[in-house]
Amino acid sequence: MKNAKLTATFWMLSFAMASLLVPSLHAQNAAEKTFKGKCVACHAADGSGSDVGKKLGAHDFHSADAQKMSDAELTDVISNGKNKMPAYAKTLKPDEIKDLVGYVRELAKKA
Repeated sequence: MKNAKLTATFWMLSFAMASLLVPSLHAQNAAEKTFKGKCVACHAADGSGSDVGKKLGAHDFHSADAQKMSDAELTDVISNGKNKMPAYAKTLKPDEIKDLVGYVRELAKKA
């Protein structure tokens, strides 16, 4: 009986942990898809900046300048554009922009 309770507790905790991770993975996959569709031409797949992007002034997301920007600042740049970067507030939902900021942060960690 004691083993059955431990087993049931283990499975309930495992299920609870898995259910917390699924939305996060979905958001990351969606953000990656958005990044590849809208950002990769200038920022490159790894966030370092493509040749074209560098000529246009795109930031390397691994740089200290990009990483010192707050999430609010990154959100503002994505939403409203800056210099030659277009604004995406009309084509992306606020949650998509928030997830994209998180994805940019993850790219920086992979350097």
